[in-house]
Amino acid sequence: MASASGFPASFYGEPGVLGLLANGISAFLVLLQNFHGARTGVPAEGVENILAGVHLILIGGVCQLVAGLISFRKYDHLSGTSFVGYAALWGSYGATRIFLGANQQSPNLFNESTSINNTIQDLFTDTSINKTDIPMFIKESAIAGLVPYILLSFLLAFCSATVNYIMPFVFGAITLTLIFEAIGLVAGWALVVSGVLELLILLFAIYGSSALLIKGLAQRYVLKGFGNPLFNVLLLGTTNASSSQSLGQEKKKNTKYAEPMALGFFCDTVSPFIFAFYAFNYFPSVSVAAIWITINSAAQLLSSYYAYLRQDCYHATKFGLHCVFWLVKTWEEHVVSVTIGRTEAGEVRHAMVGNWFFVSAALVFCIASLHKDTLELVHNSFFVLVTISTISQIPIERYYIFFGVTCSLFTLLSYYGTFARLINTIAEKSLIPVGPQPVSTESLQKYLSYLKRSKINESEDKGAQLSDALFYLSNGVAALSAIHSIQPGLAFFDLTVPWVLIPGAIIQAYVSRLQVQGGQRFGSVIPSFYVAIWATWSWFRFAGHRLQISTESANGFAAGAIAFLVINAFLILVAAYNNLVLLALTTIMEVIIVCFLLSALGRLPYQLEVAMLAVFAIICLYGMLASLVNSIFSKTLIPVGPSLIKNKKKKESETTYPCFIANSRETSGLLKIAKSLENNGVCGIPTDTVYALAASCKNPSAIEKIYSIKVHACRKATQYCLTNHQMPALL
Repeated sequence: MASASGFPASFYGEPGVLGLLANGISAFLVLLQNFHGARTGVPAEGVENILAGVHLILIGGVCQLVAGLISFRKYDHLSGTSFVGYAALWGSYGATRIFLGANQQSPNLFNESTSINNTIQDLFTDTSINKTDIPMFIKESAIAGLVPYILLSFLLAFCSATVNYIMPFVFGAITLTLIFEAIGLVAGWALVVSGVLELLILLFAIYGSSALLIKGLAQRYVLKGFGNPLFNVLLLGTTNASSSQSLGQEKKKNTKYAEPMALGFFCDTVSPFIFAFYAFNYFPSVSVAAIWITINSAAQLLSSYYAYLRQDCYHATKFGLHCVFWLVKTWEEHVVSVTIGRTEAGEVRHAMVGNWFFVSAALVFCIASLHKDTLELVHNSFFVLVTISTISQIPIERYYIFFGVTCSLFTLLSYYGTFARLINTIAEKSLIPVGPQPVSTESLQKYLSYLKRSKINESEDKGAQLSDALFYLSNGVAALSAIHSIQPGLAFFDLTVPWVLIPGAIIQAYVSRLQVQGGQRFGSVIPSFYVAIWATWSWFRFAGHRLQISTESANGFAAGAIAFLVINAFLILVAAYNNLVLLALTTIMEVIIVCFLLSALGRLPYQLEVAMLAVFAIICLYGMLASLVNSIFSKTLIPVGPSLIKNKKKKESETTYPCFIANSRETSGLLKIAKSLENNGVCGIPTDTVYALAASCKNPSAIEKIYSIKVHACRKATQYCLTNHQMPALL
């Protein structure tokens, strides 16, 4: 049986069948409700909407998500991006139906459900939302969520025309359907048109899934529609001069997983678009919009995960950062709109400093993207503007205007980025302009390596783990957000909960999963333990007034803090095996846990806690910069310090060879071999890589003979000694 790492993609079935059927059945469910409402004049409400929402989540969301995940594994960029994106759409739309059904009141039962109405009215007292306005705000939030998916569906319809001539009609029908579904939320006549279009989606989905299913069984295309595009993607332009090779970024092509960059830009289009509607006060409550952004952020976390599987630390960390930012801002605004209101939030936010870590992290990505294309650098620069617009010290009357403008600009740039990344990925060439490289890779490495004083042994210089940057990011945001004034108000505690809980617990649990995947030494011990610390911190320090924690419960937290102290002491020992940055981080965490213990006992040293949290955040920022840069370039450019405790390895008896041995898989090895042969020396290399030496010699005809030699390697491992450049031709 094949191992998990080497499981061939050809062993997977055709995911397009599942994805198309999920889209078709979801559209069929919606059209049944639309036609029933048009025929009877009674729109769906209450339990009908709840059941429809559950079906949309399970069929259009979960099933299509599975199809998207398999598409990524089969190296299908377009299908993976579209299926995961539409899974987020149907999941969000289904959740909206559930929310709408739960808050709708039947006319016959309106007078009999006074208690429910009062509960809903009390829930929205501070934002002046009454029970008759709730459905309207749900609909307006849904419109704000549907519009970006309309734009993206149009984009997918265009891009899919470069692959086959069935998917453009499917995506085109989805585009028109979403337009009339959005109109139908305020005008009932549009639902009939939407129902007709949804019927077309169903027919196209049935034909497309049948064609793919028969193709999978017959191993050839029997039904027409797939295999031939409407137009050649190369007609969109010529190869950009600033290709990956000219940028100095040529690497071995990774075909194990599809590229998730388009999906990441896709998600960066939806979230800021919804936030722009909210910032400009199109809807005063973000409760429903929070569902859309949360599901979309989950899709962005998937793009981070697949970038990690492709050994792409840059995009894995970037999409993780954006996911954390959108989630934190979403649930912070949810607290503002539901609990305290914008006026009081403007007074409380001045004491919050957690957003400064987002600004610093965004600047780090501007530095890390200097050797990439211009689009990447500009995209990171606009994200810096978005983070600056959400600084808590901005006056409330300018806060939302600035935030709305920056989100609008970021949406436009992300939309173009989605188109460019998707087309260039499909063509495997730079057809859509993304700009030249601002700084050469060699120059950037030279500038970043100024901090490194001593030269590290090449055998020990492995850069950094791919998930380290996300680890420092999540801890840094949580630590800086936990800083508060001596006498904060209850509203401050409510606003701080998402800032500490989401990055410190939820996202760090994702980091822990990545470290298990990567097989790092000591596994995911440290991030898993810090998940418990920040979750407990949020529970006791910021949500305690909501949970009404008693004195006896506080004593229980004190006992838990003592256990944390003991465990973290062992983690300090673990960190000593890694580097000085991690060692300093765990040591400062020990002092922070002491402060947590004293706060549980009612003796909090406020100044000490603020100082330790600030130092902890600074260490995290440096650790994030160093880990990101070192992992991108696979070498230590920014020092993180040596390990204080080194593993004592037994010296194995060195095997003596009759001649010089070099690694012919590396250019440096070939140079050493060539130099040895020029000096009339002798070298030995394995037969499975001897063709690499032949290609570098002066005998082109040797390559063909070398491939015939490789046939014998599978039967018996042998080794040939080369004494001159002419020998490969004689083998």
